Amino acid sequence: MYTFFQEPEINTDANSIEFSAHGTGANAGRNEYYFKFVFFKEIDPNIQVSMKQVAIEILIEKKDLEWWPRLTKNPEKLAWLKLDFDKLKTFDDEDEEEAYDPRLYDPSDTISKIKSRRKKYQQRVEDFRKIYLFLYNLSQFIGFLYVLIVLTIEYAKEGPQFLERAYPSETAFTFVKFTSVVVIQCLVFGRMFMLVGMINAEPRIQSKPAVFYLIYVYCLSEVIRYPYYMLRVYNVDIGFLTWLRYTVWIALYPLGFLCEGIIILRNIPYFEETQKYSLFLPNKWNISFYFPSVMRIYLLLGVFPLLYFAMTHMYRQRVKILGRSQHHKED
Repeated sequence: MYTFFQEPEINTDANSIEFSAHGTGANAGRNEYYFKFVFFKEIDPNIQVSMKQVAIEILIEKKDLEWWPRLTKNPEKLAWLKLDFDKLKTFDDEDEEEAYDPRLYDPSDTISKIKSRRKKYQQRVEDFRKIYLFLYNLSQFIGFLYVLIVLTIEYAKEGPQFLERAYPSETAFTFVKFTSVVVIQCLVFGRMFMLVGMINAEPRIQSKPAVFYLIYVYCLSEVIRYPYYMLRVYNVDIGFLTWLRYTVWIALYPLGFLCEGIIILRNIPYFEETQKYSLFLPNKWNISFYFPSVMRIYLLLGVFPLLYFAMTHMYRQRVKILGRSQHHKED
């Protein structure tokens, strides 16, 4: 043990402490004691020194309240440095809750950071979704517009003669055929049934004028619908386009159903001849299915209910959208 007979000299800076003093040791007599201690990170230079009979106690605090992996900057342990395990607090200490300091852990700050990160992630997902929807609607609009322009130009040049080769023409209908396969789970079943089940399945119907008019009606509807959806992705509302979107169906829906009915009616003799989609006995399932009968039942019982349902749905949408727009204008 040592007894110091004079005040020690202690100097501190940002991350170190320098100590020097004279004292009398138990066996070594009078000696000069000196050390310089470089800490792992910065400390509070305002230290507290307590003179005791057999020792000098120096209280040093960290500048920032955080856990250090070690005490000194140098990873090598000093031979004379001893730990007081009675006062040592570690990160995994069982008494951590008793030593809890709200400055070390602020739950509200952590929750705020989590919410901020989640909001940024959701914003990125939303931005990606908007870009995808915009590009998808743009590509569909360009494709249907191309088909519509080609049909119009070819019909203007050749007149009714073009109707006989319009659908088999790869120039005009490649996009329509491709689209019908890609979005099979998204388009209305009736349109898929007409393009795949009726028109593509029977080459002889493809030269009929009703097919040309049906595809023309489809394209007219889509070149209005897709630009509307494309702009709505970014909440852009063009009054005239909105009016077209919820008005042209009044003429296009009946025309489309009329063309579909004509195509189905004209296809009945062809399917009776080819027996396509029909199943006759005997077979391993022991069932029979006659597709032309289904076509007749659809024409008798299905066309008008479906037309009524579609027209009613669009009428409600028209009242909801255009009525709301008119209400905003009055306000």
